[in-house]
Amino acid sequence: MSGTVIVFDFDKTIVDVDSDNWVIDELGFTDLFNQLLPTMPWNSLMDRMMMELHSNGKTIEDIEEVLRRIPLHPRVIPALQAAHALGCDLRIVSDANVFFIETILKHLGIREYFSEINTNPGYVNEEGRLRILPYHDFNKASHGCTLCPPNMCKGLIIDRIQDSISEEGKKRMIYLGDGSGDYCPSLRLKERDFMMPRKNFPVWDLICKDPLLVKAEIHGWSDGEELEQVLLHLINKISMEENAQFISSDCKLQTLSVSALEDLPKALPVRP
Repeated sequence: MSGTVIVFDFDKTIVDVDSDNWVIDELGFTDLFNQLLPTMPWNSLMDRMMMELHSNGKTIEDIEEVLRRIPLHPRVIPALQAAHALGCDLRIVSDANVFFIETILKHLGIREYFSEINTNPGYVNEEGRLRILPYHDFNKASHGCTLCPPNMCKGLIIDRIQDSISEEGKKRMIYLGDGSGDYCPSLRLKERDFMMPRKNFPVWDLICKDPLLVKAEIHGWSDGEELEQVLLHLINKISMEENAQFISSDCKLQTLSVSALEDLPKALPVRP
């Protein structure tokens, strides 16, 4: 399955909540966050909130402790394990930040599953305060996309990934996401790709306005259980199609494809 690249959003896709809100809420700074929210972009606000946390005596260890107990659906990790075991190339494209994501993935023991994490930079400065920076430095130049927030255009990241994998041969992409920021990359996917929007979340609503704008096959999911079912179904579908390419036209497809795939997990039923 080295020909399959699976790109995951992080918040409300791998974990079941927004990691930014989770940290702010759990450490008791929701009111201040809501007060400042109308005054600056989200990414800039999170950097400001990290300053507020530090000024009020909250440590990096406090933030890490909160991140280690972030909620996630129990079937998400098995889904990631299965996809990784089948040889898929797993990547993350997220508008969270690298400190939050790395802390959570390392705690869960799945950091090594991902070949690439594309997200906003974050680091602990000499004062022990977490700094969060924009992926695209919009103070220097705009990324030029009107669909995305100023700090990150996920569509441009998908373009770069597509360019890199096209040099390695024909690869197919599965993209999973929930938010409005996942709509732009859905428009960049090709006909042989698959888009997995979370049902009744912003990206689902945007796609439903005009599904024909998305060239990829669309397969919705509602929770971690359905995410696992749909994802394994699509991985198996791609695998069967790849194996079928090696079968000459005068062979019986059923006999050869079954023997070639008997070691793979069977496609799971997908609820409509």
